[in-house]
Parts: sequence; C-alpha cells; structure tokens
Amino acid sequence: MISRLPKWVELGAFFLAVLAGSVNAIGLLGFQHQAVSHLSGTATLLGADLIQGNSDILHLAFVLLSFIVGSALSGVLVGNTALKLGRNYSFALILEGALLFAAMVMLMKGSLSGHYLASAACGLQNALVTTYSGALIRTTHVTGLFTDIGIMLGMKLRGHVLDRRRLGLYCLIIGGFIGGGALGSLLYLEISFMALVVPGSMAILLALAYGVYVKINGRYGESLG
Repeated sequence: MISRLPKWVELGAFFLAVLAGSVNAIGLLGFQHQAVSHLSGTATLLGADLIQGNSDILHLAFVLLSFIVGSALSGVLVGNTALKLGRNYSFALILEGALLFAAMVMLMKGSLSGHYLASAACGLQNALVTTYSGALIRTTHVTGLFTDIGIMLGMKLRGHVLDRRRLGLYCLIIGGFIGGGALGSLLYLEISFMALVVPGSMAILLALAYGVYVKINGRYGESLG
C-alpha cells in the first residue's frame, strides 16, 4: 500500500520533479518557447503546423521522437515500470545527466539537436518511475496529478476515506515541479543555457545517492509496488 511508501521514493520523486520543472522552464524560455518535459503542447503545435504548413513540422516531430527514444532507453536499462530497490536507476540517471549536459553544449552552439537531447532526457526520466502500489507517479508533468487530486477530493465529498499519504505525495511532486520551474527560470535569466548544468548535476547526484542507499541497505530485488 502507498501508506508504506519508503522515504527514499518520496525524496527521489521530489528532486526529480524539481529537475524536470527546471528543464521545462529553461525550455519554455529558450527552446523557441517549447515545453520539453511533456509533449501535449508540442503535439498540438505539430497538428497546427500540419494544417498551416509551417516549417517547424520536422523539428517538432523530432522532439516527439526524441522523447520516445528516451523512454525506450529507460525500458532497456530498467526493464519494468514498478518500483523495485536495486533496479538500474543509477545508470539511467547518469545517462539523463549526460544528455542534459550534451543538450547544454549543443544549445550554446545554436544547434537544434540540443532540443532533441533535452527531450530524450525527459522521456528517460518520465519512464523511470511510473507506479507504486497502484498509484501513478509522474515527475516530468503534473496534469495527471492535479486530476488525481480533484478525483480524490470529489470522492471525499461522496463519503470515501481520503488517502492522505497519496495526497501528500502528489502535493510534494507538484511543489517540486513548481519550485524547479522557478529555479530554472532564475538560472536561465542569469546564465542562459548554462542553466542546464544544474539539473544535469542533480541527475548525477541522485544516481550516486541511490547507489549508496542500495549498497547500505543491501536489499537488491525487494519489490516496492
């Protein structure tokens, strides 16, 4: 049950949300005002451009494809959507950090490939953590979390018991995403695309912290979901 959610999952989800929020803010301010941590806006723009015949069609399609490629990398490295201590999250997070650093370098050179690398990094992260005890956990976008909170509150009005731990988790992730957006905006205004060094470093530090935690606890293969 989610009431037994380990603290490492809560902390990891929070910091991943901060990471994604900062990348998304940098994207909105610098990647031709495009979100990169989720694809709803990009897919809408692609549909509009197909009708209007704009020149961004191929670029937008590559952003979408890059997100899928990043998710596929997570599938190769982690191999499952349910959380389990000891799975290869560390290497996946290191790869995400490397993608963000590469995106920073390419964007500083004015190359659109930086958009694709950042999108792949977000796709990889989004696929890393998906379910825990039946609760959907996303860290790169918050639309579903706001929807779930609304449903939970509606069910409470119908007399159902409110799952306070799940509500707390969702609020923690949303707060992290918003805080990350503020951080990314501040950094971008100060140092432009070099701001990506912060979320890139965060991914690598999270990988190291997770690796140390697994080594200390020594519980490889323990299922959490």
